[in-house]
Amino acid sequence: MKLTTAQALVAWLVAQRSEAPGGLELPLFPAVFAIFGHGNVLGLGTALEERRDVLPVWRGHTEEGMALAAVGLAKAANRRQVGVATSSIGPGALNMVTAAGVAHANRLPLLLLPGDTFVSRAPDPVLQQVEHFGDPTITVNDAFRPVSRYFDRITRPEQLIATLPQVARVLTDAADAGPVTLALPQDVQAEIYDFPDALFAPVVHRIPRPRPDHRSLVEAAQELRRAQRPLLILGGGVRYSGAGPRALEFAQRYGIPVTETTAGRTLVPHDHDLYAGPLGVTGAASANSLAAEADVVLAIGTRLQDFTTASWTVFAPDVRLVHINAARFDAVKHGALALTGDADVTLHDLAPELDGWRVDPDWTARAAAVRGEWDAHIDKLRAPGEGIPTYAQIVGAVNDLSGPTDYVMTASGGMPGELVGGWRAAGGAPTMDVEYGFSCMGYELAGAWGAAMAHRGGLVTTLLGDGSYLMLNSELFSAAFAGHPLVAVVCDNDGYAVIARLQEGQGAAPFNNFYSSSRTNHAKPPRVDFAAHARSLGCLVFTANELPDFRDAYARARTAATVEQRPAVVVIRTQPSSWTESGAWWEVAVPEHLSGREEYDRLKPQQLRYTSGG
Repeated sequence: MKLTTAQALVAWLVAQRSEAPGGLELPLFPAVFAIFGHGNVLGLGTALEERRDVLPVWRGHTEEGMALAAVGLAKAANRRQVGVATSSIGPGALNMVTAAGVAHANRLPLLLLPGDTFVSRAPDPVLQQVEHFGDPTITVNDAFRPVSRYFDRITRPEQLIATLPQVARVLTDAADAGPVTLALPQDVQAEIYDFPDALFAPVVHRIPRPRPDHRSLVEAAQELRRAQRPLLILGGGVRYSGAGPRALEFAQRYGIPVTETTAGRTLVPHDHDLYAGPLGVTGAASANSLAAEADVVLAIGTRLQDFTTASWTVFAPDVRLVHINAARFDAVKHGALALTGDADVTLHDLAPELDGWRVDPDWTARAAAVRGEWDAHIDKLRAPGEGIPTYAQIVGAVNDLSGPTDYVMTASGGMPGELVGGWRAAGGAPTMDVEYGFSCMGYELAGAWGAAMAHRGGLVTTLLGDGSYLMLNSELFSAAFAGHPLVAVVCDNDGYAVIARLQEGQGAAPFNNFYSSSRTNHAKPPRVDFAAHARSLGCLVFTANELPDFRDAYARARTAATVEQRPAVVVIRTQPSSWTESGAWWEVAVPEHLSGREEYDRLKPQQLRYTSGG
């Protein structure tokens, strides 16, 4: 089949299918996000136009934003579908590097197709080409290498035959899932080659479910049987495996209290009698208190990031760690007894090894008891009051007015602590995306656009601060233009409030975070009119001053977004210094002359260095 390199690549994208739970067949690549330039408009752009009836192409307005939308799509699709983003060479390509970092940190599949300079080098240096004085083979696209799970530069058309199966492998592998970058020199995009027809035969990709070896299962069962106070941690891998029901069945069978990580949030119904709450710095004091008492921790599908482990101070010094993970890289961390395998099948295989064993009922009952104390604390934080509302009150109102299948998102600043620690989930299906692997400001709006494409059965609401809004808001117009409904709640607290909290909480002087501590030549500096700005981007806009106004505005925004099929933005002033606190420690480097150094010196020696599980 004689095709250009670009035509062949697009034909291959169209042929790839994905099997979702229940055997439902979906396109593996349901959307391409594109900004065209001289490096991709004629080759790849022409090929995409020719197949626009079967491969939807959505116009982005910043390369970073559209690539983040592709990441949000993959998360909402539970890694069963993959977003594609293409740009020209140069600044457009480099703008997508941040999104690649987000996908890499969060183990989410993403396909990036940046244009590249001429392989022939005949017209060098071309517009937007950065020349490396000592190596002419290096282009700006080499910046993707550290943040790509798989990188290739296609310098001959026939290279697609060897590389495309590897692209599919990485994007659909439970252990290796992450960003793939195919750099596409513009002259090669236009070259014609006689490709084998078999390359374009439809393929259905099924996520592999590897099993751990039997000896590891026996050892893990022996470790659990010795436990007096075991604890279960459910991470994002449980979500992507579809193992939530299996994990809860496992916990109930043996009476093990359950906690969640940030990526695992909403897997467990909030009122489940074994649920102790979310773990870590942005989690709940209830879960952290059980973690401090647990003698064996069974972690499933988590990379044990520092916010989950409170910089490795949340566990008892003598804890033993057993880790189920599809990626052996994660499973062996901190000397854990490693079970390398899919969460669902590994729990299925582990259960028979524990027959006849059950946890002391007093320990089992601790989960509901401590979570009840945390719930009472959150109730107080959510209680209505007069004046400017807090983040906790805003989250409570959104929680109250959302349905069980609606989807809620955030990424950076203070909102992750409010959503992770305070949200009460109906359970049954994952309905939250807190991008706290990379904590990328701006993901809140761009990622919501992608999530709105992929999430089925409910409305997407994203919550963000004024700082994130100002950093990356152009994809609001992309969503409005495309016709994808979502609600964005913009909380204006006059600056980068959560970093000011960190700065001042450690004894440093207020500086360059709030507008009040930032340099300006104005006696009365300007303020941003977020409502007017969002309206200019084609959004429906609602404003509120106090909590009752916000509840009404958010309810109307939900209806309007659904009816009008475009984003609705709710703007509300919020308190800059009121937060939901779990009490857990997070290690940051504190200079010796600041007051926070005393706590640092006290808690640093308590860090867990290694467990005895492995």
